[in-house]
Amino acid sequence: MAKGPSFLIGILVLCCWTAIANAEYMIYKDHKMPINHRIKDLVNRMTLEEKIGQMTQIERSVASAEVMKKYYIGSVLSGGGSVPAPQASPEAWVDMVNDFQNGSLSTRLGIPMIYGIDAVHGHNNVYNATIFPHNIGLGATRDPILVKKIGAATALEVRATGIPYVFAPCIAVCRDPRWGRCYESYGEDPAIVQAMTEMVPGLQGDLPANSRKGVPYVGGKEKVAACAKHYVGDGGTTKGINENNTLINRHGLLSIHMPAYYNTIIKGVSTVMVSYSSWNGVKMHANRDLVTGFLKNTLRFRGFVISDWEGLDRITSPPHANYTYSILEGVNAGIDMLMIPYNYTEFIDGLTFLVKNNFISMSRIDDAVKRILRVKFMMGLFETPLADYSMTKYLGSQEHRELAKEAVRKSLVLLKNGESADEALIPLSKKAPKILVAGTHADNIGNQCGGWTMQWQGQTGNITVGTTILTAIKNTVDPKTEVVFSENPDAGYVKSNKFSYAIVVVGEPPYSETFGDSLNLTLPDPGPSIITNVCGSVKCVVVLITGRPVVIQPYLAEINALVAAWLPGTEGQGVADVLFGDSGFTGKLPRTWFKSVDQLPMNVGDKHYDPLFPFGYGLTTEPTKAN
Repeated sequence: MAKGPSFLIGILVLCCWTAIANAEYMIYKDHKMPINHRIKDLVNRMTLEEKIGQMTQIERSVASAEVMKKYYIGSVLSGGGSVPAPQASPEAWVDMVNDFQNGSLSTRLGIPMIYGIDAVHGHNNVYNATIFPHNIGLGATRDPILVKKIGAATALEVRATGIPYVFAPCIAVCRDPRWGRCYESYGEDPAIVQAMTEMVPGLQGDLPANSRKGVPYVGGKEKVAACAKHYVGDGGTTKGINENNTLINRHGLLSIHMPAYYNTIIKGVSTVMVSYSSWNGVKMHANRDLVTGFLKNTLRFRGFVISDWEGLDRITSPPHANYTYSILEGVNAGIDMLMIPYNYTEFIDGLTFLVKNNFISMSRIDDAVKRILRVKFMMGLFETPLADYSMTKYLGSQEHRELAKEAVRKSLVLLKNGESADEALIPLSKKAPKILVAGTHADNIGNQCGGWTMQWQGQTGNITVGTTILTAIKNTVDPKTEVVFSENPDAGYVKSNKFSYAIVVVGEPPYSETFGDSLNLTLPDPGPSIITNVCGSVKCVVVLITGRPVVIQPYLAEINALVAAWLPGTEGQGVADVLFGDSGFTGKLPRTWFKSVDQLPMNVGDKHYDPLFPFGYGLTTEPTKAN
């Protein structure tokens, strides 16, 4: 009889252990299970509060481990210039990201957050990162393989700081250089932009064979999730005014502004960011036809759609005038993750109210959450949510700086080189006795890099590690050559000093977005007077550091040689390499260079096409072994 109770106790113990074992096994935590099974299992376990948390992206300055845990926040971002500390080390970045992640992992379901950052020309928020030429310069290279390598290098540098997600590439087709984001576009021709979508497999890795089209892909810990932006038509606004209205018929939208999205989706892009701009008067953030109807249903995009910074607020004019309406319109349009940098509790409360009162369906919320989780599972975030210091060595590595130099060399476009071949000034002589280097952009890393560098608007001055064009010139010429630098010399000084020739480096100040919108596209002072004072007195080559074509025709006659160097980034040595003939000029204009702004917008293929330099123009030179 004594065996009976002990036998029963044994059965009970076994049942308890089985129950515990079953309770501990969760399909969503099993990396061997198919992703769709994991998504379904996890979504079924989530409360409305947890789901809305996943849809919320907040700025690092208001984030903390406690906030992540309390509100189940799905994502954190760094806005332009938002850093853990000035000149923060990669280790400091890793520690900050891991701190937020630990907050997410301590929630009931332990869903990891995803940290995003604008790495639009290298890891541009981070001190000592390699800053590559902005997209307009990469468009001038006509080299998709190079662009893919830049994507891979950027991914390594971003991962060096513990970050797995970048808001790049911008695949806008800039149709009017008055737009302040024109330098973020690879060119005015959709075919160039399509070719440069090789940035996506550079950042994310090549899709495995037999992958389903439209499904996001990130190939391991050395790659990052990418973001195609800004959907759609951001480069076609009236007069190039940022966030303005793109007036074009559906055929025009699909043939000019949409093609690069087909390429990025086929290449497995993880996310798509919606544009602030409107299409024929309808805000893109509220355009259900294009976000849900075309992007998700027609193109079969399976990643998540993210808003731009406070994009919901800007659905109304003035912004934030009726926030409940904005949430309703944006979420119902098909936006899955909302970039709510600061007032996230207002968004969470508003969306919760709209769902509970049946203004937004649970199926729409579940679609958003499934898409976000699909990207997180695909990236392996559930298996390795925390970063370590093992990749910090990649930040600003010599190998990446060499790649950036190559990109600079290939991006330079030679627009003029003497009146004839007999009068060519370039390649410049390295052995000239005395040369003048002048201009506001000759010895200035910040000016060389442009916007989206260390700060949102960029910053003038030697703001990060790199090589200025002046330093590069000094490194390239013969040791006996005297290099004189004068930022803004007068004509008398130039004439009296018997210079062999002069290199004038002038251009636009750093800017981004609306602050860069310009209706006149003139070179800011003292650029024009420097050109006149120097080029009127000695043979000169003018190197333009600009995000777009600018008014240059009035000065062209007195300029012997003219180079469009765009915004080359930290590696100014690439400019000197080509000026002095160590490499040849190969770059071609990625956009039309106008005679006067009255001609704008003017793009290749237009009926009345009368440019100063046409799309695709660029003189070539051969490298010289010695000069």
